[in-house]
Amino acid sequence: MSPPSITPSRSVVHPDRRWVFGAWYRILAFGFGSGLVRPAPGTWGTLLGWLIWVFVLGHASVAVQACAIGIGFALGCVACQRTGNDLNAPDHGGMVWDEIIAIWLVLWLTPATWPMQAVAFVLFRFFDILKPPPVRWADRRFKNGFGVMFDDLVAALYSLLAMALVVHFFGIR
Repeated sequence: MSPPSITPSRSVVHPDRRWVFGAWYRILAFGFGSGLVRPAPGTWGTLLGWLIWVFVLGHASVAVQACAIGIGFALGCVACQRTGNDLNAPDHGGMVWDEIIAIWLVLWLTPATWPMQAVAFVLFRFFDILKPPPVRWADRRFKNGFGVMFDDLVAALYSLLAMALVVHFFGIR
């Protein structure tokens, strides 16, 4: 059985601050408003995710971090699905919760130093923007809340592989 999808129509909502903050799931999907920042809302959402990690989740236990990532992913599937429905756009560029959760996954498994986190940030944005296979496949295949979240997790896995290579070959920690 195929996952539910959103069929874009001609009438697409152009979100603003008032619209985003009108429902909890839009607030989440738009990364507490960071998805409204232009240009490059995905980069701004990733930056917010990094800051939340550095100042909050980075100080939590591994179990709390894992729960935050898992619960954040599940909530993101719902929030992005509902927001995509409201917008008549399955993967609106302003929906950045997927970047936030994906960067948390990358940072969870990255050495907790500023240089390594900066490299992780750049690598994640690179793979999220470039969308190499199978990221591009996931992005095109799933046009729903799960798909919005999933393709960024695949980009996160590419980032983690690249981070492992950086650590192995350059000894940077």
